[in-house]
Parts: sequence; C-alpha cells; structure tokens
Amino acid sequence: MDHFTAHITPAGGLTTDAATLAPDTIRPRQGSCRRSSRLAMLAAALLLAATVPAAAAFEAEGLPIGEIIIDNANIFNLEDSQENKALFRAANLLHLRTRQKVIRRQLLFRPGDPYSQRLAEESERILRSNKYLENARIEPVQRPDGKVDVHVRTTDVWTLIPRVDLGRSGGQNTGTIGFEEHNLAGTGIALSLLHDSEIDRSTDSVVLEDRELGGTRYRLLTAYNDSDDGNGYKFELGLPFYALDSRHSHGLALQQEDRIDNLYDRGDEQAEFRHDETRYTLDAGFSRGLRNGWVTRYRAGFALEEDRFAPVAGSTLPVSVLPEDRKFVYPFFGVEIIEDDFAVLVNHDQIGRVEDIRFGTRMGLQLGLAGSALGSLDDALLLTGSASKGYGEPGINSLFTSADLALRWQDNAAQNLMLHTAADWYYRQSPRRMLYTGVQANIGSNLDLDNPLYLGGDSGLRGYPLRYQGGDRSVLVTLEERYFTRLYPFRLFRIGGAVFFDAGRTWGDNPAGSENLGWLKDVGFGLRIGNNRTGTGKVIHIDLAFPLDGESSIDSMQFLVEAKATF
Repeated sequence: MDHFTAHITPAGGLTTDAATLAPDTIRPRQGSCRRSSRLAMLAAALLLAATVPAAAAFEAEGLPIGEIIIDNANIFNLEDSQENKALFRAANLLHLRTRQKVIRRQLLFRPGDPYSQRLAEESERILRSNKYLENARIEPVQRPDGKVDVHVRTTDVWTLIPRVDLGRSGGQNTGTIGFEEHNLAGTGIALSLLHDSEIDRSTDSVVLEDRELGGTRYRLLTAYNDSDDGNGYKFELGLPFYALDSRHSHGLALQQEDRIDNLYDRGDEQAEFRHDETRYTLDAGFSRGLRNGWVTRYRAGFALEEDRFAPVAGSTLPVSVLPEDRKFVYPFFGVEIIEDDFAVLVNHDQIGRVEDIRFGTRMGLQLGLAGSALGSLDDALLLTGSASKGYGEPGINSLFTSADLALRWQDNAAQNLMLHTAADWYYRQSPRRMLYTGVQANIGSNLDLDNPLYLGGDSGLRGYPLRYQGGDRSVLVTLEERYFTRLYPFRLFRIGGAVFFDAGRTWGDNPAGSENLGWLKDVGFGLRIGNNRTGTGKVIHIDLAFPLDGESSIDSMQFLVEAKATF
C-alpha cells in the first residue's frame, strides 16, 4: 500500500501532503461513517489523535470561533531540501502571494460564529475552486478559554503563465500564444491576452474576471475577441449563489458574436455560412438555504436570443445550406435542487491534485415562453433540464451519471431537441492503477443546421479525423486503463499514462454528409502530464491512436496533443 504522509503542525492540527497521499479518499462523504479503505481508516485515526477534541465535538458543544489565522504558503516549500533550489527560491521571491483578505473574504464563517465543520469543508471547496491555489485545509484548534481558533492553510501556485501551446487532434494542428495571469498582484483577479489558432479560426482575445468585485461576493467577467472571420464580446455582472446556504442571486449577462460556421463530413468542410449571435439575460434567484442536506433554488428572469445567418461571399464549398433566422424574447422560470454530498479525492480526474467530487443529486429545470408580442419571430416554448448523481465508494468503485435536455416546442413539434446522457465508472484496481469506463449517448430531433452532432478526433474518437461522422444520434464508449506514477520531474510535473479503446457511431440525418460508416473503433496509448505548480489546472495528453475502421484514405495513426481539464 502507498504511504501516507502526515505532519503535526505547531498549532496542533494535522496536514496532509496530497503529493504523497495514496490515491484514495482523503475525507469520507458527509453523513457516512464507513471508511472506503485501510488508508482512509489510518487517516481518520491520525486526525483524531492530532485534534483533541475532534471537530465534531467542537460543533456539538457549540464552541464559538475565536481567531481566524490565515497561513497562505508560497509556491515552493523551502524547508524541503528537494525544493530549496535557486530556481524555486527565485520563483517564490518574484511571486506575489495571495493577499490574506482575499482568502478571508471567501470563508463562510466569521469570529464569534459557532464552529461548523460543514461550513469549514464547504469553505475549503470554495478556496480550492480558485486556479491560484493548489490546496486549502481548514483546521480547528481549541483554546484554553473554550473558543476555537481556525487555521486556514493554503498553498499558492505560479499564476503568471506565458502561453506557447501546440496541440493536435483529428489530424489538425492548433496553437496558443500569449499570457494568462490568474491572480493579479495577489488580488484573485484573472487577466489573459491570447492569440488562438483553432480548427475554424484564429482569434485574438482579452479576458478580465474578478470573482470578488470590490471586496464583495459580486462577480465580473468581461471579454472581447477579434477573429479572422468576425468578432465578439461578453459581459457578465452579478451576485451568484456562492454557497449552499446562499439565499439570493441576481445578474446581467450580455454576449454577441459574429463568425463563420462550418458543416463537416469525413473531416472536411462541406458548407459554411455567416452567423451573427446575440444573447442577453437578466435574472434573479431565491432560496431558503440548506435544509436537511438539500437546497432548492428558484430563478426567474428575462432573455433575448437572436441568431441571424447569411451566405459567405465567394464560398466554393460543395454544399450550400443556410439556417433560418431565429429570434426569441421571453420570460423564464427555473428551479434547481442540490444535495450536499461531496468526497475529497486524489488521483481521480487529475494527477496528484486534491479534488472535490460531487456525489449528491443535482437537478435543474428551466422553462421560457416566447411570443411575437414580445418581439420574437415566432411563438415557442423553450425548455432546458439537467440531472446528475454519483454512486458507490469514493476512490474505490464509483459511478457518475448525468443527463442534459434542451428543446424548443414550436409549430406543434419539438425543434432542436437534444438529449445528452453519460455514465462514468471509476474502478480502483490498486493505489496506482484505475480502470475508467465512459459511455455517452446523444439523441437529437429536428436539429438546427447550426447545431450539428459529430463524432471524430476532437470529440472522443481519437483514431479518426475531426468531425469525421455526423448525424442526429450518437453513441461513444471509452475504456481506459490509467496509471498514476510516482514520477515528479523537477518537482514540477506529475506523470501518468493510459491505454485506451474507443468505439462510437452516429445515426440519422447529416445535411452535409455522405453514407454513414457504422461503428468506428480505435485503440491507442498515451502519456499524461499534470502540473500542480501553475494555475492552468490542465492535464496535457500526448496520445497515439490507431483506427480500426473507416475509409482507407484516413491516416493509419493519429498523433494527438491536447490540454484537457481531466485525465
């Protein structure tokens, strides 16, 4: 069994080094007294021994919080001889650490409040959701006067990142150059200036995001992009439901983009049209907060969605299609139900990074009513819904299911209906090996021409060109044997590997397509590189994939380099 590293801090709390922790459950799911392995039992025993009385006892006795002590560590631990190097000392010196007030503002408790372990754990999740922090731990320590001091321990990452990225998938090269700063001067503000060369276009963009605008819970996002086929902007300002017990939300979102969209078949462009897209939304939400482990949130607002299409002058592509213009102006109402059930894991979807995994039920439904009297081009009922749930033992054997539905009821029929379902199974074979199985299914009906459904090298069928086969229904199955190594080159990178098999197919209507090829399969293997020292939060995939079906004209091997959010 892998080793577990525990450190007794001067304050008497227990900290764990996620890099040396075996891939298993760090903290059991809330409400569960069963440990998922011997490692979790060992961790729990050490935690109880190091924190007396335990956090649960502090909460049961209603002990008040005394002082909140912020310990925001720099990127590299210079007390570790392997990290006390000239380069790492220079990085620590140049890096502006996250300001303590930025961390303090995100906590869900204040001095004088009764200590709550639930709020401590949710505050950890909020802190870990920031790209500028590698980890966050909150530890209560009782004082002689009966109060509880709360130690908040975080670790920064390097957030000023020059971007020179090269990628390849589906036989096409992509690239990014520029820089990103996820923690401007330690304030938590994110700023990026990038040039992206993508499959469809090249784009220059600037993005500014502040998740604590003016020291409040308000969030601001503003972005502008200038592409070789158009331009666009995005503006969002509002107060979100920032915690499970939040009672109110409201916001304004504006988005406009002008671009050229393409239809593909066998990885080649078959048609193109100009697309001018506009989205405006004003909304407000209400909730009674967290009750008996569940949250119900209500949301209402007003929205405008407009899509206008035009031919591309001088187009020489073989197929000529043009979607119909759409404009819907409508009030909407939505409801969301959330269960408070999370697990804290390592080596689940990332490598060596502490992850907060949702097991609890989450369901949402939104209904909008558009009419010509409000300025819509046609009367329509707009419906969206989603649901997700996790099952099993965290870090050992777990299944995650999800479904998303979107449709427009128009002219007495369902238009642009898309049902997406997915199931992901994680089976831990050993501390370093995991079997992953994923199944995705899409069912579409009367899809808008600008909303095609594809399978190919850019959508999980790694042995084939991008957007290789289209239709209005699809299935994709992935089997992947994953390995998390002990390698830690230069104390910067985490290394993993995978052997995989993909199989998928599409059915139904493809307006720019030729004969359906049926089931397509591939096999392959690859390298995974994670970097917990920077704020990208990405895992680099380097894969070789070999198609087992398809037309003879495609390459016998696909080389893929991608940066993804997960393993």
